[in-house]
Amino acid sequence: MSHPSTARLLFASSHPGPTVTVTVLATVVAAAVGHPVWLVVLVALAVVAGQLSIGLANDWIDADRDRAVGRTDKPVAGGLIAVGTVRTAAFVTAGVAVVLSVLLGPVAAVAHVVLVAAGWAYDAWLKRTVWSVVPFVVAFGLLPVVAVSAGGGGAWPAWWAIATGAVFGVAIHCTNVLPDLLDDAATGVRGFPHRLGLRGAGVLAFGALVVAALLVLGGQLGGRLGGAGAAGGGAAVLAVVGTVVVVVLAVVGVRLVFAGRPTRALFRLVIASSLVLVVELAVAGARLVA
Repeated sequence: MSHPSTARLLFASSHPGPTVTVTVLATVVAAAVGHPVWLVVLVALAVVAGQLSIGLANDWIDADRDRAVGRTDKPVAGGLIAVGTVRTAAFVTAGVAVVLSVLLGPVAAVAHVVLVAAGWAYDAWLKRTVWSVVPFVVAFGLLPVVAVSAGGGGAWPAWWAIATGAVFGVAIHCTNVLPDLLDDAATGVRGFPHRLGLRGAGVLAFGALVVAALLVLGGQLGGRLGGAGAAGGGAAVLAVVGTVVVVVLAVVGVRLVFAGRPTRALFRLVIASSLVLVVELAVAGARLVA
């Protein structure tokens, strides 16, 4: 059997699920607000580089801890790729992210650099503290700023888009940690979700999903003064249906939490909900702009 290539192992070390999800979110928002194709592509490249760097840094920094708990899903922990290779890739992709960010314009550049720095701060230190949720709130809250403000034209996202991102970050953080509670406890990691426990963190995560869905619904149906009005017709129906779908997924998630099953299925429910929100954000179009 052939050994996986270095590129493939690096991608597996980059937390590809969250990396792809965040990149798709940013790309969809950038396209929805009417940016030219080249700028949408630039946003996508900058965001994917930043997310790759955060994911790679996570696996590099946690290599010893992952080995201690026998994480078979981590190439570094399994000895399939050297820690130094992952570390170098993390710094290179971070550098690429910074360079590409500068090309997005001053506001988007600062927002994206802070976003990436928040992710690295989580990897290096904050994940072990009660403040572990803060980088997720900051990063996901800034994601709409990066996408909408790209190009330097003075555009700014609507308040509800920023709030949706911040609240969604809480859901991502909590559900991503839940399956690893025992492993984390064994290696001294006690972040915000760990202190809440399985049920507390699970209920908070899926409650945050519902809040995010309601914020998008309100943004779609409420319109804004002096600009794009409320969604009507098919867009309004889609907004309501999307909210219902997210609520149903949240209910399923809470049931799994109370059944005491902190599996990766919880995170997949959040990813599924994010795809629903992506569709709604794509339809929102000009309503995403303040």
